[in-house]
Order: sequence, then structure tokens, then C-alpha cells
Amino acid sequence: MQRDLRKYLTDIDIHIDYIDEFLKGERDFSIYTNNITIQYAVERALGIIGEAANQLRKIQPDIAISGLHQIISLRNILIHAYDGINNAVIWSVVVNHLPILKVEIRILMEELGDA
Repeated sequence: MQRDLRKYLTDIDIHIDYIDEFLKGERDFSIYTNNITIQYAVERALGIIGEAANQLRKIQPDIAISGLHQIISLRNILIHAYDGINNAVIWSVVVNHLPILKVEIRILMEELGDA
């Protein structure tokens, strides 16, 4: 079970890094909204983050990730309600929530150790 936890935590960690790479360190909403390639890449990574979070919740329902339900809900919107995607909401998640998630994921990974 720890192996599965580590896999999903690692998936989230890696895909947050991918989003940073896609944005090339630029936190500029106008660049994001004017580049469909970046939008698609960020949305795909957020979808994977949401699915990994969903799998984590199944394995360990009380896992210490703030906003877990919202992360999973965003994944469901991206996959099932794609025509309702709001760039401002996605941007808010990237700028305001992913940095917190990154820290929480790293803490959980440290707690698991090298198992």
C-alpha cells in the first residue's frame, strides 16, 4: 500500500513540476490565455493530478491534503464538463493552490521515507 501511495504522490509532484515547465516560470495570465498549447498542457496535468488525488483518497481516505475534494472535482470538470472550463479558475488553481499542494505532497513523501 505504501508503494501505491508513493506512486500517486510522485505523480502529483511530477505533474506540478510539469506545469511549472509549461509556464516557463512565467506567472502571467495573459500569456496563459493566449496560448492554447499551454492551456491544454496545464489542463492535462491538472487532470492527472486530480486522478492521482482520487486514487490516494481511495487508498487512504484521511490523507492530509487540503482541498482534496476540490482537486478531484476539478479533474471531473476537466474530463466530463470540458465545455465549462474557465481559464480564470484554472489560473487561480495554478497560482494559489498548486504551491500549497506541492509542499503537502513533499511532506507526505518524506513521511513515507524510502520504503
